[in-house]
Amino acid sequence: MPRSRVPPGREHVGARRVPRSRSVGRRASAAGLVLATSLLAFAACSPTPPLPTPTPLPSTPAPSTPPPATPVPPPPVLQPSGSPEPIAAGLDAPWSILVLPSGGVLVSERDRGDIVEVLPDGSLRPAGSVPGVAAGGEGGLLGLAFLPGDGERPDRVYAYHTAESDNRVVRMPLTGAPGSLALGPPEAVLTGIPRGGSNHNGGRIAFGPDGLLYITSGDAGNRDAAQDPASLSGKILRVTADGAAAPGSPFGNAVWSLGHRNPQGIAWDANGQLWAAEFGQNNWDELNRISRGANYGWPIVEGVAGDPRFIDPVVQWSTSESSPSGLAVIGDTLFLAALRGERLWTIAPATTGGELGTTPWFTGELGRIRDVAAAPDGSLWLLSNNTDGRGSPSEGDDRLYRVPLAPPAG
Repeated sequence: MPRSRVPPGREHVGARRVPRSRSVGRRASAAGLVLATSLLAFAACSPTPPLPTPTPLPSTPAPSTPPPATPVPPPPVLQPSGSPEPIAAGLDAPWSILVLPSGGVLVSERDRGDIVEVLPDGSLRPAGSVPGVAAGGEGGLLGLAFLPGDGERPDRVYAYHTAESDNRVVRMPLTGAPGSLALGPPEAVLTGIPRGGSNHNGGRIAFGPDGLLYITSGDAGNRDAAQDPASLSGKILRVTADGAAAPGSPFGNAVWSLGHRNPQGIAWDANGQLWAAEFGQNNWDELNRISRGANYGWPIVEGVAGDPRFIDPVVQWSTSESSPSGLAVIGDTLFLAALRGERLWTIAPATTGGELGTTPWFTGELGRIRDVAAAPDGSLWLLSNNTDGRGSPSEGDDRLYRVPLAPPAG
């Protein structure tokens, strides 16, 4: 599938990157039809530092509302019901999938600093580039998020990227319709997030149900900073769309939770609960339920510690099984992308409070998996990441895949 480049109208170390040509001439014959159908369907040992003493601000009680007359059933548990179908190929070190309300699809390319649009026939076209991206190691152009226009401002795409001196979030006006999307010049939203020499940059961003922007930051190689509520390192941050500390922040700044090593995935379930996926050090990767002002223990603990000072992960995996990045919730299931583990994890049920079951899918079939997203047609999209310098890319990598979903049989 020819790709036109014309102007627009810890991860755990694996195999050495194989150089490859940028020219691409591959796609499955059904790829365009699959993506077209989908689009049309919706047009994370130094000395132990002292623990911080949070001084939570008062919360405003939620308004009292009567319970619904009929209990609302939880959303359905879902799982893959078929094999991954490639719908686009030729992506270079892709990092984030952004599905727009219009049905358009954008993907960030970490090292190039490009944002490309995936067209219905599976081909790729440039939508824009983010100037000032300083790629290297795990840094570069990372997460994407979307904020609709409000009458006074246009639709905007937010991007997290590594710059020469820091990590930062910028936003760009989005114009055009699917097939001709274009991004304008960036405007800084939040700067000064410490960057690592080559790793632990975090990088996932998303707007939550409260309309606020959540940002994952890694410890940037400075472990103790994760326990410092005055530092933006090793945190989940929560800010307004303009980058200001949001009302109700537990420490009076942008910090929402602390004690993280390198979180790279965030998502909300149907109850509005925030979940986060996090790289551990040598032993345990984590899936956490995130609470306001909570401390998740790094670098004092890793994984389940049973220490009352910290919040234990809900699920932990060995680093060889996971190295988690992107996270999505569809129905009552969490879908987790695993890099070193080279698999998709499902975790369910998300909302009922029952015991969580975890299941691996497609182990070793697609290589490293960087991101997951809910597709417009109710399926799951996966983003492989074999061209990031730590995978073993095959011809056509990297790819965007579609996975059909259905409730478990029986």
